[in-house]
Amino acid sequence: MLDPLKPIQIKERLSLLFVERGEIDVLDGAFVLVDKTGVRTHIPLGGVACLMLEPGTRLSHAAAKLAAEVGTLLIWCGEGGVRFYSAGQPGGARSDKLLYQAKLALDDTARLKVVRKMYEMRFKEEPPAKRSVEQLRGIEGVRVRQTYDLLARQYGVVWKGRNYDYTEWNSGDLPNKCLSSATACLYGVTEAAVLAAGYAPAIGFIHTGKPLSFVYDIADIVKFETVVPAAFKIAGRTPAPSNPEREVRLACRDVFRRSNLLEKLIPMIEEVLSAGEMTPPAPAPEAVGPAIPNPENIGDAGHRG
Repeated sequence: MLDPLKPIQIKERLSLLFVERGEIDVLDGAFVLVDKTGVRTHIPLGGVACLMLEPGTRLSHAAAKLAAEVGTLLIWCGEGGVRFYSAGQPGGARSDKLLYQAKLALDDTARLKVVRKMYEMRFKEEPPAKRSVEQLRGIEGVRVRQTYDLLARQYGVVWKGRNYDYTEWNSGDLPNKCLSSATACLYGVTEAAVLAAGYAPAIGFIHTGKPLSFVYDIADIVKFETVVPAAFKIAGRTPAPSNPEREVRLACRDVFRRSNLLEKLIPMIEEVLSAGEMTPPAPAPEAVGPAIPNPENIGDAGHRG
C-alpha cells in the first residue's frame, strides 16, 4: 500500500492554473484534464496552490478527493476568472486559529489594532492616530483612488474610475476588465493561503459580510505592488490586446513568481493578526482531545493530515 499523500507547503507551489472546457478526472493515478477529443493533459496538482475551474469544466469525485488530500484549493469561477461561484476547501479552519481570529474580530480594541497594522503594511507608513476603523477606511479609499489615477497616467490608460457591473462582464471597459481579472487571480491564491494557515476566509476586519472578507483584507495589502500595475500595463498597450483576460492571468502568474508572493502570504497573515496583541484562547478544561493523534504533517497548519 502506498504511503498517504502529504501536502507540499504553499510557499513551494506554483500559484494558480486556469482550466476550461474539459473533464477533470484521476486516470492511472494522475490528475488529468481530458478534452472532447480524448487528449489528456496532466496537471501537477500537488504543486499548485489554486486551480481555477472556468465554464465548460466537469470534475469527478475522485479528482475532488485528490485535491482535498494534497491541499489544492478548487475554485469554480466565471469566464476570465471572475465571478466567484464556489470553492472546495483543501483543509479548512483549525478550531484554535478560528477561535483566535474570531476573538480578535469581536474585540473593538484588538480589531482596530489589526486594521491599523494592515494600513501600515499597505501604505508603508503609520496611520493617523485616534482614527476609527470607519475613518481609516475613508482615508484608505481616497489613497486608493489617487493610486489608480497615478497608474493610469503612468501607463497611458484612459481611466474613468473603478466602475463595472459584476453581473454583466462585457459592460466594463478594458481597464476595468483587466483589473477584475487581476484581482480574481490574487484573491484565488490569497484564499488558498488563508485556508492553508488554518483561518476562516469569512471573518474579516475591514471587510465584513462576505464569504471572502478576510481574503480581501489580506489581498488589499499587496494588491498595488503586484497585480494592479500588471493590469494597467496590459490595458495601456497599443494595439489593444485581443484576449486581455488571458494576458492578465499570465502577467499575474509572473508577478507572483518574481515577488515570491506565496512565500510571503502566510507570515503576513500571522503578522497582521499578532498586531491585535491577544493570545489564542486556551481549550476549555472539559474539552476532549482527539482519540487518535494527528499524524505529523509536512504541509501548512490548515492542511488535512
